[in-house]
Amino acid sequence: MKIIAIGRNYAAHAEELNNPIPTSPVIFMKPDTAVLKDNKPFYLPDFSSDIHYELEVVLKVSKEGKHIQEKFAANYYEEIGLGVDFTARDIQSRHKEKGLPWELAKSFDNSAPVSLFVPKSKFEDLYQLNFELQINQQSRQIGNTKNLLFSFEKIIAFVSQYITLKKGDLIFTGTPEGVGQVKAGDHLEAWLEGEKMMDFQIK
Repeated sequence: MKIIAIGRNYAAHAEELNNPIPTSPVIFMKPDTAVLKDNKPFYLPDFSSDIHYELEVVLKVSKEGKHIQEKFAANYYEEIGLGVDFTARDIQSRHKEKGLPWELAKSFDNSAPVSLFVPKSKFEDLYQLNFELQINQQSRQIGNTKNLLFSFEKIIAFVSQYITLKKGDLIFTGTPEGVGQVKAGDHLEAWLEGEKMMDFQIK
């Protein structure tokens, strides 16, 4: 499986990092070795002194598809969850300054903790989903999918023009504003529509 992630998909987050608001989806990828499951602890890597959290709604691709039309894209995912896109912000900043790719900042081992996935059918409106990240019981990020710049279906259609989607692939759909640094000892908890989905430690 592969992880496809969408950058700058909430306008307020793009603005907080002084990035332009995109006119088409910004794509990057993480390898399968980035996945961290079952609320296992995240160990801070020694190559960065500024690891940032980015909470996102994650889609799990349910069947193979390419050149998918947007009107059919909803048929390609049946489950959603939450994930944290851990980012080595110091490395990313250096690479952006030089016009280099982001992979070292985004794709390192265990940089994509994910929750369990639940059927999308349990939610009345996928574009009114509230999600929240708390660190040490303090709210840090509060998002709602109504603020997505590019819908889930638009993302799937766009990505599939370039990259074949396969069953089990994960799509991180973007983070709202409020990103920041994690430190050893932090306790992260994340909710989707009031249901706790993630609960893990930083070490």
